[in-house]
Amino acid sequence: MDNILEIIFQPKVFGIVVLIMSVVVHEVAHGMVALKLGDQTAKNAGRLTINPIPHLDPIGSIFLPLLLIITNSPFLIGWAKPVPYNPLNLHKDYKYGPLKVALAGPGTNMALAIIMGVIIRVFGAGLGTVFTIMLYQVVFINVLLAVFNLIPIPPLDGSKILTLFLPPKYSHMLQGVGVSGIFFVFLFLMLFSGLIFGLASIITTLIVGTSII
Repeated sequence: MDNILEIIFQPKVFGIVVLIMSVVVHEVAHGMVALKLGDQTAKNAGRLTINPIPHLDPIGSIFLPLLLIITNSPFLIGWAKPVPYNPLNLHKDYKYGPLKVALAGPGTNMALAIIMGVIIRVFGAGLGTVFTIMLYQVVFINVLLAVFNLIPIPPLDGSKILTLFLPPKYSHMLQGVGVSGIFFVFLFLMLFSGLIFGLASIITTLIVGTSII
């Protein structure tokens, strides 16, 4: 049992587990908000579950995290398959519904990060070093996911938010990028991963404080 725990609590192994569950919660949040606003697309597709299997994306959930581990990246990032929803079904809020759905994922990641941060701040050293570091990792990964997903490149949430404020012509152009935007996401990560990492580190420090860093 001790050997199993040592394997599970290895930073990279634990990081992958946290990353997968965090992206799952992220996507379920999109679907839950859409459902509350009247759209049952995600529910009918079986995507309102915390079982990670229906949410896993071969590139974002498996290939990218493994690539980052192999290349000794200082952080893990990824995404799940986008939860489907139909904005035409958001009859409870046609005007702001799409914005609420888009913000639900990053907002949930930030909420999880803040909750874990509060636990660290309130209980402090009483948690023990290992457990505190684990909670810190949960905070950082969720902050990183929130920051990453707000990048305005399809298929990330930031692009969906941006399309709501662009003139129709440019909004359609951005939406037309579709899944091929993944290549631009990879390019952005290659060029600006340090910026994303730095911003996420600053926000994480604001949440948990400097006492454990």
